[in-house]
Amino acid sequence: MDRLLRSLAQSPLTGGATILAIGLILYLVLINNRMRGLPDDVAKIKQPKWTEQMLRETYARLEKNPITVESTKAGLPPKLNRRYIVTGGCGLVGGYLVLQLLARGQPPESIRIIDFQKMHRKDMLDGPARDVEVIHTDISSPASTDAAFSKPWPKSVAKLPLTVFHTAAVMVPSDRNQSAYNFLERINIEGSKNILAASRRAGADVLVATASASIAIRFVEFFLAPWRLLRGWPKNFVQQLNEVDFFHPLRPFSQFYSAYAASKATAERIICDANCETLRTGTVRPANGIYGHPTDNTVGGPLNSAVMPAWAYNIVNSFLHGMNCSVAHLHFEAVLADPRSSTTPQAGRPFAVTDPNAPIQFGDLWFAIERLSVTPFRTLSLIPVQMLLLSYAIEAYINLPLRFPILKNILPPMTGDVKHLQPALFSIVTHLYATNDPVSKSVKEGGLGYRGLITTTDGVVQELVDWNEEHKGLDESAWVKYRSSVSMADDLDKIGNTAKSLQK
Repeated sequence: MDRLLRSLAQSPLTGGATILAIGLILYLVLINNRMRGLPDDVAKIKQPKWTEQMLRETYARLEKNPITVESTKAGLPPKLNRRYIVTGGCGLVGGYLVLQLLARGQPPESIRIIDFQKMHRKDMLDGPARDVEVIHTDISSPASTDAAFSKPWPKSVAKLPLTVFHTAAVMVPSDRNQSAYNFLERINIEGSKNILAASRRAGADVLVATASASIAIRFVEFFLAPWRLLRGWPKNFVQQLNEVDFFHPLRPFSQFYSAYAASKATAERIICDANCETLRTGTVRPANGIYGHPTDNTVGGPLNSAVMPAWAYNIVNSFLHGMNCSVAHLHFEAVLADPRSSTTPQAGRPFAVTDPNAPIQFGDLWFAIERLSVTPFRTLSLIPVQMLLLSYAIEAYINLPLRFPILKNILPPMTGDVKHLQPALFSIVTHLYATNDPVSKSVKEGGLGYRGLITTTDGVVQELVDWNEEHKGLDESAWVKYRSSVSMADDLDKIGNTAKSLQK
């Protein structure tokens, strides 16, 4: 301290700069400590820490008695005598919907998958699922959507009532600029409009769409006044994922944490506002990361990476297994199938859904993968505040050509996973929890009667059991690499940009 005072006396400018630098470092250390923290209200609701013994006991149990769609079919709503169109039926939620429909006795010819991608789920390449028709469709195109919906059905099912499960979407969770919204608008919003119009023309009377619990997320503000951080936590550091926002006017774009959430909120309003006597509608909001297949971002993403940079070990999140998400859609359909249901409390609204248990920490999830996977995996521990600062730099770089078009031909575009490290990512990787209180109420009480089929612990470990079974004994060169929903969004964006270039 004496040395600092002497420096100030001899050179006020240098001494002042030194004090500012020290103050800035202390401020960043304070933010970093808060980012690594666990608020008391979150600590009270999270699951106990996962232990290696618990994980290995669960693994041994599931190896002997695996959890499958077939083993959980007793928890499905009863079979309905209807036809089904499943948009995004090759994906995570849509795929489980198809498998659950088949498991409860639906004939393959009564189900139709509409998807932009080819069938890549191995669990749908055998058994009855291989007989389900897949129609390559671009839902952003009215003509392509109409062609898929208007294709004649086999005579045996042609006169049955029609349910549409709309699960197709693209996910870009990290961008919050208007350019990203324009890309997402084409598929998530205009695509939903096309699905809605085609459903009406095809005579559908039930439409249940997959929304997102991220609609409710507010942007987390870390750079608060030091005295506020000393007394508390960053603004919106802890958030509950529910449906409360839906019953208020749609927020402006700037109040969503990302362009993705804004696009899903708009699409949700379009679907829910269309509810009427002839077409009953509603949406399911998965909370938060959906998992259950190697193509997911939550478990599959790390499994497909030997080393994963990480800083959110302390973060508590609610997760949702794909089978739980799809069964929530089936519960919703069971309510809306009643022709009188358009005026019930369930119709024309969303329901948030999560696994039937308390939320977990990301650190426990990564610990399970590291301990149980036969393929190498480890996390590379990073300093949270450094990553936060870097995210603002990356966002600024990405936005420069958008603000100054002349730079498009000068600055090389940001590619790879690093481009997703933007400030919005820290709002979806924060303490987020959900409950099943509204959706699990009985139908008489205004709920859907939802009951989860699988807990997060069992769901994560079962995905690891399946992964290990597929990769056991294989050389690294033979390991299967799965494409996630985020990487698929990147591919669709490239296709869109290529099409624009050709049009010019």
